[in-house]
Amino acid sequence: MEDLMGFADDHLIPLVDTGLGNSAYLVDLGDGRALAVDASRDLRALREAVERRGLAVAYAADTHLHADFLSGAVQLGHDHGATVLASAAGHRAFAHLGLADGDEVDLGGLTLRALATPGHTEEHVAFLLLDGDVALGVFTGGSLIVNSAARTDLLGAGRTEELARAQYRSLRRLAALPDNVAVWPTHGAGSFCSTVGGAERICTIGRQKQTNPLLGAPDEETFVRRLVAGLGSYPDYFARLAEANRLGPSVITSTPVLAALDVGQFKSLLADGGQVVDVRPAADYAAGHIPGSLSIPLRGQFATWLGWLLPDTVPLAFVTGEDQDLNEIVWQAYKIGYERLAGRLAGGMTAWLDDGNQQASTAFVTADHAENRPYVDVRQDAEFAAGHVPGAVHIELGGLIARTDDAPQGPVVACGHGERAMTAASLLERAGHSDIAVLDGGPADYAAAHGRQLAQGISP
Repeated sequence: MEDLMGFADDHLIPLVDTGLGNSAYLVDLGDGRALAVDASRDLRALREAVERRGLAVAYAADTHLHADFLSGAVQLGHDHGATVLASAAGHRAFAHLGLADGDEVDLGGLTLRALATPGHTEEHVAFLLLDGDVALGVFTGGSLIVNSAARTDLLGAGRTEELARAQYRSLRRLAALPDNVAVWPTHGAGSFCSTVGGAERICTIGRQKQTNPLLGAPDEETFVRRLVAGLGSYPDYFARLAEANRLGPSVITSTPVLAALDVGQFKSLLADGGQVVDVRPAADYAAGHIPGSLSIPLRGQFATWLGWLLPDTVPLAFVTGEDQDLNEIVWQAYKIGYERLAGRLAGGMTAWLDDGNQQASTAFVTADHAENRPYVDVRQDAEFAAGHVPGAVHIELGGLIARTDDAPQGPVVACGHGERAMTAASLLERAGHSDIAVLDGGPADYAAAHGRQLAQGISP
């Protein structure tokens, strides 16, 4: 039998979505078939991996009803004839093999055993991969993750503590596995499903017993207190996707395309209530943009902010740059259930201006040009607490739509680099604010430019 490291090197392919902070896994079963675990609806990386190895996906396993992305399991069932493996307690409304605690699936040489591990969600299961009687690794989903555990408040504040206590028992169960068993979590650094953790994505049971502060909690009460203290805000779209995953995402039968719209079509769409999303880099948006448009630069976190700031019921039209990947826009939107993509402005801002339309601009300034303005910090609570400009007004970007009146007039808006701040500025402009500047940089740049020390903690 191969050692565990050899198995992972030869047969396990992690597929990391750095934007959502998640990992899916493809397991080469050695006979031309594969197991996919927690694959999202954006299957581009998985398809490349199976084509490279000449595999067919025979099984698609989901550890839980995901809130942060639509599952790709139904699509894999359609495309490959894959058997969907999931918790029977999830009551999914599509064809699948429902598994209870301890149920096993023969993968043809390897075995997958379901372990009930509620906490992150109430129907959550982990999947223990065995070679005979030897445990190779465990797909822990949103239970045990590297140096942390996934959040327990997705079913509402009233159930947070109940599920945190269930998470305590689930982590203790997983910690009883042999120390050399690999830990293959879904959520990790950058995931809003995760509480505070580290940058590593894969570990071992033994290492987690040494380094995970939640596993190091001396008792259940301490565990619950530590876990709940690490909970921050999360995107609004999380409230919709678990049920969408229970019902089963629709099958995509042809590659979605972002249609080219001429200026007339674009303006008609806006007149009918469509929303303009400008995906160009922050500096390009600052130089000139369609008044009222929302800036969400196209990068790994695009889906997060699209789902946090816009409803999925409004037609979306995009302003893009010349070299931007249109497929990336489509798939990031589709993986969180945003399918009302009306198209993109053909010719971009040049076509808009050539048609005689007006544009707006936003000051994008370096730290040495940001003095004498109120400082608005739109980062997450944990980022702000770790170090911020003294006297800063703190409003998380995700909550800004409801708090635009709390922003001072004539501010410099800042985040860590400028992308989120530009999104915030676009929201403030839509709400009627003017004379807004965006900091090209973060609090450390500002402090260095003005000879100030960063403060820590959350202001009262």
